[in-house]
Amino acid sequence: MAGMDHIEIDGLRLRCVIGVTAEERRDRSDVTVDLRLGVDTRAVADSDAIEDAWNYRTVTKAVIAHVEQSSYRTVEALAAALARICIVDYGAQWVEASVHKPGALRFADSVGVCISRKPDDFRESPGTEVGQSNVGAVSA
Repeated sequence: MAGMDHIEIDGLRLRCVIGVTAEERRDRSDVTVDLRLGVDTRAVADSDAIEDAWNYRTVTKAVIAHVEQSSYRTVEALAAALARICIVDYGAQWVEASVHKPGALRFADSVGVCISRKPDDFRESPGTEVGQSNVGAVSA
Protein backbone atom coordinates (compact mmCIF):
# COMPACT_ATOMS: atom_id res chain seq x y z
CA MET A 1 0.00 0.00 0.00
CA ALA A 2 1.79 3.04 -1.29
CA GLY A 3 2.12 6.31 0.54
CA MET A 4 2.19 4.96 4.07
CA ASP A 5 4.96 3.92 6.40
CA HIS A 6 5.39 0.23 6.97
CA ILE A 7 7.51 -2.14 8.96
CA GLU A 8 8.93 -5.18 7.18
CA ILE A 9 9.53 -8.50 8.90
CA ASP A 10 11.09 -10.96 6.49
CA GLY A 11 11.99 -14.62 6.54
CA LEU A 12 10.49 -15.93 9.75
CA ARG A 13 11.28 -19.65 9.49
CA LEU A 14 8.72 -21.54 11.51
CA ARG A 15 7.09 -24.96 11.79
CA CYS A 16 3.43 -25.94 12.00
CA VAL A 17 0.95 -28.55 10.91
CA ILE A 18 -0.17 -27.47 7.45
CA GLY A 19 -1.57 -29.44 4.55
CA VAL A 20 -4.46 -31.62 3.50
CA THR A 21 -3.05 -35.13 3.23
CA ALA A 22 -2.56 -37.46 6.19
CA GLU A 23 1.18 -37.44 5.44
CA GLU A 24 1.33 -33.62 5.56
CA ARG A 25 -0.66 -33.54 8.80
CA ARG A 26 1.37 -36.23 10.58
CA ASP A 27 4.36 -33.98 11.28
CA ARG A 28 4.99 -30.27 11.45
CA SER A 29 6.21 -28.67 8.21
CA ASP A 30 8.45 -25.71 7.53
CA VAL A 31 6.81 -22.43 6.57
CA THR A 32 8.28 -19.00 5.95
CA VAL A 33 6.41 -15.83 6.86
CA ASP A 34 6.96 -12.28 5.63
CA LEU A 35 4.94 -9.35 6.97
CA ARG A 36 4.45 -5.77 5.80
CA LEU A 37 2.74 -3.81 8.56
CA GLY A 38 1.23 -0.38 7.95
CA VAL A 39 2.07 1.87 10.87
CA ASP A 40 2.66 5.58 11.36
CA THR A 41 6.35 6.01 12.20
CA ARG A 42 6.42 9.82 12.23
CA ALA A 43 6.44 10.18 16.04
CA VAL A 44 9.42 7.89 16.55
CA ALA A 45 11.19 9.33 13.51
CA ASP A 46 10.90 12.81 15.01
CA SER A 47 11.73 11.89 18.60
CA ASP A 48 14.08 8.92 18.15
CA ALA A 49 12.52 7.68 21.42
CA ILE A 50 11.70 3.98 21.70
CA GLU A 51 8.49 4.71 23.62
CA ASP A 52 7.13 6.36 20.46
CA ALA A 53 7.77 3.27 18.33
CA TRP A 54 5.27 0.60 17.31
CA ASN A 55 6.42 -2.58 19.05
CA TYR A 56 7.19 -4.99 16.22
CA ARG A 57 9.01 -7.36 18.59
CA THR A 58 5.79 -8.08 20.51
CA VAL A 59 3.85 -8.67 17.28
CA THR A 60 6.56 -10.98 15.99
CA LYS A 61 6.46 -13.03 19.19
CA ALA A 62 2.67 -13.35 18.88
CA VAL A 63 2.96 -14.44 15.24
CA ILE A 64 5.64 -17.01 16.07
CA ALA A 65 3.61 -18.44 18.97
CA HIS A 66 0.49 -18.68 16.80
CA VAL A 67 2.24 -20.41 13.89
CA GLU A 68 4.16 -22.85 16.09
CA GLN A 69 0.93 -23.95 17.81
CA SER A 70 -1.29 -23.92 14.73
CA SER A 71 -2.83 -26.54 12.50
CA TYR A 72 -4.20 -25.38 9.14
CA ARG A 73 -5.04 -27.08 5.90
CA THR A 74 -4.11 -24.08 3.70
CA VAL A 75 -1.50 -21.35 3.63
CA GLU A 76 -4.35 -18.94 2.87
CA ALA A 77 -6.04 -19.65 6.21
CA LEU A 78 -2.75 -19.29 8.09
CA ALA A 79 -1.98 -15.97 6.35
CA ALA A 80 -5.47 -14.64 7.22
CA ALA A 81 -5.02 -15.63 10.88
CA LEU A 82 -1.69 -13.80 11.02
CA ALA A 83 -3.22 -10.69 9.42
CA ARG A 84 -5.97 -10.75 12.04
CA ILE A 85 -3.42 -10.86 14.87
CA CYS A 86 -1.49 -7.90 13.44
CA ILE A 87 -4.57 -5.73 12.91
CA VAL A 88 -7.07 -6.75 15.58
CA ASP A 89 -4.68 -7.49 18.44
CA TYR A 90 -1.88 -5.01 17.68
CA GLY A 91 -3.53 -2.18 15.74
CA ALA A 92 -1.64 -2.27 12.44
CA GLN A 93 -3.37 0.01 9.90
CA TRP A 94 -2.96 -2.63 7.19
CA VAL A 95 -0.97 -5.79 6.66
CA GLU A 96 0.41 -7.84 3.82
CA ALA A 97 1.12 -11.36 5.04
CA SER A 98 3.01 -13.90 2.93
CA VAL A 99 3.16 -17.55 3.91
CA HIS A 100 5.23 -20.01 1.90
CA LYS A 101 5.59 -23.75 2.25
CA PRO A 102 9.05 -24.82 1.03
CA GLY A 103 9.13 -28.04 -0.98
CA ALA A 104 5.35 -28.20 -1.48
CA LEU A 105 5.71 -28.34 -5.27
CA ARG A 106 8.17 -30.43 -7.20
CA PHE A 107 10.62 -28.23 -9.14
CA ALA A 108 9.73 -25.13 -7.07
CA ASP A 109 11.56 -23.72 -4.05
CA SER A 110 8.23 -23.06 -2.36
CA VAL A 111 4.59 -22.25 -2.92
CA GLY A 112 2.68 -19.63 -1.02
CA VAL A 113 0.26 -16.78 -0.86
CA CYS A 114 0.40 -13.07 -0.09
CA ILE A 115 -2.76 -11.46 1.27
CA SER A 116 -3.58 -7.83 2.04
CA ARG A 117 -5.98 -6.88 4.82
CA LYS A 118 -7.26 -3.68 6.47
CA PRO A 119 -9.22 -3.20 9.71
CA ASP A 120 -12.57 -3.24 7.87
CA ASP A 121 -11.82 -6.82 6.81
CA PHE A 122 -12.12 -7.90 10.45
CA ARG A 123 -15.26 -6.12 11.60
CA GLU A 124 -17.49 -9.14 12.20
CA SER A 125 -20.40 -7.51 13.94
CA PRO A 126 -21.55 -4.19 15.38
CA GLY A 127 -19.71 -3.49 18.61
CA THR A 128 -16.61 -5.46 17.63
CA GLU A 129 -13.80 -2.95 17.45
CA VAL A 130 -10.43 -3.50 15.82
CA GLY A 131 -7.82 -3.57 18.54
CA GLN A 132 -10.24 -5.44 20.79
CA SER A 133 -9.36 -9.14 20.78
CA ASN A 134 -12.16 -11.63 20.28
CA VAL A 135 -10.19 -14.45 21.91
CA GLY A 136 -12.43 -16.28 24.31
CA ALA A 137 -15.57 -14.55 23.09
CA VAL A 138 -18.71 -16.67 23.07
CA SER A 139 -21.23 -16.16 20.31
CA ALA A 140 -24.95 -16.56 20.93
